[in-house]
Amino acid sequence: MNISSLKEWDTQTQLLTQGRLSLLIRKGGIMETHDGFEVEHRSFLLYPTFLHQNAAELQPHCQPLLRNDPQPGTIHLPALAEVVAVHKIELLETALRLEPLQALTAAAIERRFHYRNRPWVHALLLRVRPLTPPLALPETPEMLGCVSWVPLGEITVTAGKPVVSEQELSARQAHLEALIQQ
Repeated sequence: MNISSLKEWDTQTQLLTQGRLSLLIRKGGIMETHDGFEVEHRSFLLYPTFLHQNAAELQPHCQPLLRNDPQPGTIHLPALAEVVAVHKIELLETALRLEPLQALTAAAIERRFHYRNRPWVHALLLRVRPLTPPLALPETPEMLGCVSWVPLGEITVTAGKPVVSEQELSARQAHLEALIQQ
């Protein structure tokens, strides 16, 4: 199937793949269009990136997962993510209430919120299913750069069971929506 991948910090990709998180707060990459990040795909592979990963922007309990790229030049795609819900958050107070549900610090959320003087972020709730086996691809020049989405073309993947049960994911979604509506 023709599939794309979403570049995300390796630490956050690990947390999603372990089921410790189901939420990402996104703004977009440096090279995104003037409109910034958009949820272009409802299903995609997680593409762990080590570029720009910043310990100071991760909550302390997430920092032990920081690591250097174990195999530069090769992308290890660990999981398939499916968008369960996406919310465009246009109030900073709302975005900051989401801090406990994801890996970024409040300061990092605020920085992303105000990035390029466009006050908003996206909150993506994801169902994550590990690839069996994980996919390793050589990193090509087309994959480089500060963009969110990387098209991978025609590839075949097999995904296992979700790392979070549907009951737990529903509870996480309800908690997310309650925080957004406060």
